[in-house]
Amino acid sequence: MAQQPETAAPHRGILPRGAAPNAPFRRHHRRTYAALDLGTNNCRLLIARPADEGFVVVDAFSRIVRLGEGLAATGRLSDTAMDRAVAALSICADKLQRRQVTLVRSVATEACRRASNGREFVDRVYRETGIALDIISAEQEARLAVLGCHVLLEPGEGPALIFDIGGGSTELVLIESGGPAPRILEWFSAPWGVVSLTESEPHEWACRDQRLAAYQRMRERVANAFAPFAVALNGNHQRTRLLGTSGTVTTLASLHLGLSTYDRRAVDGLIVPAQSMRNISTRLSEMSVAERAGLPCIGHERADLVVAGCAILEAIIDIWPAERLGVADRGIREGILRSLMARESGRA
Repeated sequence: MAQQPETAAPHRGILPRGAAPNAPFRRHHRRTYAALDLGTNNCRLLIARPADEGFVVVDAFSRIVRLGEGLAATGRLSDTAMDRAVAALSICADKLQRRQVTLVRSVATEACRRASNGREFVDRVYRETGIALDIISAEQEARLAVLGCHVLLEPGEGPALIFDIGGGSTELVLIESGGPAPRILEWFSAPWGVVSLTESEPHEWACRDQRLAAYQRMRERVANAFAPFAVALNGNHQRTRLLGTSGTVTTLASLHLGLSTYDRRAVDGLIVPAQSMRNISTRLSEMSVAERAGLPCIGHERADLVVAGCAILEAIIDIWPAERLGVADRGIREGILRSLMARESGRA
């Protein structure tokens, strides 16, 4: 395999099964790049080739693995959760081989950062799949998310806020746009994502009033975590531009549009009134898990987690009260691809 640039952290990539640890990939005239993001809730892969002013996706994979399930209570990744993640990563490894990827970066985020056995899990993944996961910091995660989605920001003056609601954490980044890349003014990572918040404040109550009370407690937990960053934002009065990348915002955007099935082309780059997202969040928080599971674009996989995402989203709008919310179905993986291609072409 082609070596990573010197600015990249070590141990990123994939080995052919059965190959020696230092065995290289065959080189191909037309280079193919890949980005793999293993989060607390999802495993996502994107494989692409460079094109004019960007790249063309040639393959993709996404699966909910809930790697961080139970982590808040035990401080460890469970055997069942690790098995699910390894099964998904094995599919990714096959795709990387079949697509003859020449350069790949594979990252793991909050679940592996927080778990006491996170490094052991990374070693297991390497042994069983050949994928070498790099546990990145919260700051690196925030920067990659911004790099992947900032082009969808509405034009305008003044700073903008970009956020990424993950499974185990939420990253908030205040940027100044303009020029080829945004300048990061402030960034913050809170230890609440859809999995960690759901496990800390269960929402599966039979009574509507109890569900609403639990939702309010979720919002308070997140608001308390955001408090230091909210103080840092106080000097920025032009709170007009807000952009979110996560399953939460894309799911709520689908409900706003009334889609019967998810359509990335309709959602990615959509601008939604912030109040509409608040209204949908309130409506979901009143529902039972079964009622949410019956809604298009939520289903059983997201029904128990989406309310925590709504609470985080509302807490973000509270501290950055923009009238409109930009929606991005892109983020860390796209940021990885852009950084890899820029380095290879000598632009970074």
